[in-house]
Amino acid sequence: MTGMIFVPDAEGDWEPATECQEGRRNPAWQVSMFQGAAWPLMSLASFSVDLDAVARRLKLTLETSWDEHGPVRVAFFVLDGTDFVVTHHEGDAPGTHVWTRKGGPVDSATRVGSLLAALGVGPEAVSYLTWGSGTDLSHLVTAWGRGRGKPVWSHQDFWENFKKRPSMFVVRVTFEAVTGFLAGYNSAAEGALLNGFREWLAARLGSGWNLVWWALAVELVFPEGRPAEPWSYEDDQQAVGGLFRLLDEFFEHLAGDPKTDS
Repeated sequence: MTGMIFVPDAEGDWEPATECQEGRRNPAWQVSMFQGAAWPLMSLASFSVDLDAVARRLKLTLETSWDEHGPVRVAFFVLDGTDFVVTHHEGDAPGTHVWTRKGGPVDSATRVGSLLAALGVGPEAVSYLTWGSGTDLSHLVTAWGRGRGKPVWSHQDFWENFKKRPSMFVVRVTFEAVTGFLAGYNSAAEGALLNGFREWLAARLGSGWNLVWWALAVELVFPEGRPAEPWSYEDDQQAVGGLFRLLDEFFEHLAGDPKTDS
C-alpha cells in the first residue's frame, strides 16, 4: 500500500484492548459497537496508516457493520479519557478515518496527539485534520515527527475536499446537515471560512440583511419561494447543489478582490 506509514506492533506486555483490568499497560480500552453506538460523533482526522495496523498496535478487535456508504470495519475504544472510533469503508482509499465524541474539554490537537503517541507514529501520519488550518501541533513530541511534519489543511483545501465528497463529513447529505457542519466548522475556525458570506448573499439578493446565511442561500436557490416542508429528496439536493455553487462564486469573488479579507 503506497503512502502508508509504518505502525509498530503492540508492546510485548500489552493485554488485548477488550480486557479491562487494574494496572493495564495497553493505553487503549475497547468497547463494543453496541456500547458505543449511542455516542454523538464528529469526524476528527484521517491517518495514512492501515486500519489493521492500528488494530494490531492497540490490540483492538475490528468489528464489521455497514452504513449508507457500504460495508465498514470499525473499533470503538477509549484512550487517555477520549472516546475514539477508527473506521475504514470497503472500497475507500487505504487509510484510517478517526472519529471522536462531540464536546469535552480536550482540544482536537491534544486528542489526535494522544492517539499518535499510542500508535508510535508522528504528525506525518496525518492525512488531514477536519478542524482546519492553524492548529498548533508543536507540542507533539518532536521525535515522533522523524524530522518532518505533515501540513494541515488550509480552509480552501477543506472546502475543495468537502464539496467533492460531503458524505465523508456528514452522515446524510441534506441541506440541514451540510449547513450545520459548515456552520460548526466556521465557528471552530473563528469565522475564517465564511467571513463576509452572509453580507455577500444579502447584497446579491438585495434584501435580508437581518437573516442568517443559510436562510439567504435558500432565498437565492429557490427564487420562486421556499419549498413546503418536509422537503423532498430533489428539493434537498437542489438546495445543497445551489449552496455549493454560491460558495464557489463567493470564494472566487474573494480571490479576485485583493481588498477583501480571506
